[in-house]
Amino acid sequence: MTKRLLLLLPFVVTLYSCGMLGTGQDGQKNEGKVFRYNQTGGLNSLDPAQARNRASIWATTQLYNGLITLNENLDAEPELAKQYDISQDGLTYTFIIRTGVRFHDNACFPNGRGRELTAHDFVYSFKRILDPKTSTGAWIFKDKVLTDEKGNPVDSCFKAVNDTTLKIYLKERSPVFLQILAMPYAFAVPKEAVEKYGKDFRSNPVGTGPFVLQKWVERQDLILTKNTNYWKKDQAGNAYPYLDAVKVTFIDDPNTAFLQFQEGKLDFLTGISEASKDQILNKDGSLKEQFKGKFEIDKVPYLNTEYVGFLLEGNEKENPFLNLKVRQALSYATNRAALVYSERNGLGRPGDYGFVPRGLPSFDTVTVKGYPFNLKRAQELLKEAGYPNGEGFPVITLYTYPSDKKLAEVLQTRWKQLGINVKIETNQFTQHQEMVDKGKVNLFRGSWLGDYPDAENFLRLFYGKEDNFASNGGVNKTHFRNEDYNKLFEKAHQVEDLFERYAIYRQMDSIVMAEAPVIVLYYDEVIRLRQNYVVGLKPNIMNYLSLEKVDFKDPVEAKETKK
Repeated sequence: MTKRLLLLLPFVVTLYSCGMLGTGQDGQKNEGKVFRYNQTGGLNSLDPAQARNRASIWATTQLYNGLITLNENLDAEPELAKQYDISQDGLTYTFIIRTGVRFHDNACFPNGRGRELTAHDFVYSFKRILDPKTSTGAWIFKDKVLTDEKGNPVDSCFKAVNDTTLKIYLKERSPVFLQILAMPYAFAVPKEAVEKYGKDFRSNPVGTGPFVLQKWVERQDLILTKNTNYWKKDQAGNAYPYLDAVKVTFIDDPNTAFLQFQEGKLDFLTGISEASKDQILNKDGSLKEQFKGKFEIDKVPYLNTEYVGFLLEGNEKENPFLNLKVRQALSYATNRAALVYSERNGLGRPGDYGFVPRGLPSFDTVTVKGYPFNLKRAQELLKEAGYPNGEGFPVITLYTYPSDKKLAEVLQTRWKQLGINVKIETNQFTQHQEMVDKGKVNLFRGSWLGDYPDAENFLRLFYGKEDNFASNGGVNKTHFRNEDYNKLFEKAHQVEDLFERYAIYRQMDSIVMAEAPVIVLYYDEVIRLRQNYVVGLKPNIMNYLSLEKVDFKDPVEAKETKK
């Protein structure tokens, strides 16, 4: 999905409604099926080139499409591409573009009518992604497509042979390239809209997706309405989407949303706040008896690793985390099981292994070893680092965001047992993210939600080329460097055999654990609560939100179901 840090289990809610979308010419209220959810933390852009966090990814997914999509099993399959072919050497991808797909009607087009999508739109969109002034997603192509001697992508790496044929040329084989093309960064945008709106394209989106923008008032609400010209249909020939509109609100307090859910005013919820988890879940993570049968619940592994990161820059006098034994001591002093089962009511699994999370086939508990809670070993390592019982160790600051403060306080208490004093500084999420990406903080809370379902996406965070540093537009937030790791990362891209590639991934994950640029806290799980009348909303390990197939049962039927 960015790279990006993500809010810890942000709340998302929907309100079933024969919603009011506005007032018609006859003065009567227009009613329809309105799917409503709340997005904590706000929304930064509706431009897929800036889809670097969950809020923008969820919103842009309703407005745009890409060449490739991930199906319910998270397998890559054609979307705006009707079909594709990969050359035997894995370096040339040829896509045949669907005909009859039109961009949303918009003033950027002659007579306001959306024109038909062509292969040229992908050439334009992909080159736009490579511009760091435009996008945070240059990394998805930068080390993969054909480059010049200086390592910069060449113009010919994307080529529209004609209106319906697109070719992409890679410099080396990439086993995850199709999955990457399914990311929102790679959605198709029209040149006319970008040129007409300029920087304001972020709030004037024009895509080919199931919904179109009606209104966006930042920090207040976002309203999307059905694209009546949408190109997808179900097996019976009925047009998607089934919904008439989507309304997003931006209430920062997730507890307010939960209270409304309890009262039956909200219909869908993903994630549970610290304040509400005790009301919903038992300590073992099961649903409390009083809620059983009142709504549907799904709990699945989530491709999200929660961690604490160290910035590995500067000198040890100013940054004590440059000392490996200090990093290892803090990791051993972190009781992950207590964190999950006492503080999170069993939501998630302790991060006792590598950085790659559960849910991926390369996850391994035998060859990849993490840091089990061992306070005695932590004290020994801190002593070996020159800080017996924490003596002489400077006061450190853990940077985080408001919704994560309680977790930070748990770490503060644990590390106090080593004699290490920790201050906690909270900033709004977007500010926190910016500080981390620019390398301004030495100790920070982070999350890594998989952009595509392959371990390579998680291991990319530690690829040590400088153009992969977050401060240079990449994803390496810790500035971790290890030449053996880099060679393995590059080797994995040349390996076709899955099991051989998984073995390389495990070697890489073991290096990360040994060098400890991060403290893995836990592997997340996603919990979704939904009322009985919300249908077609299926859980998945990436917690995608695709609304084109979502529908509501008849309200009368829904009431009967809830009795």
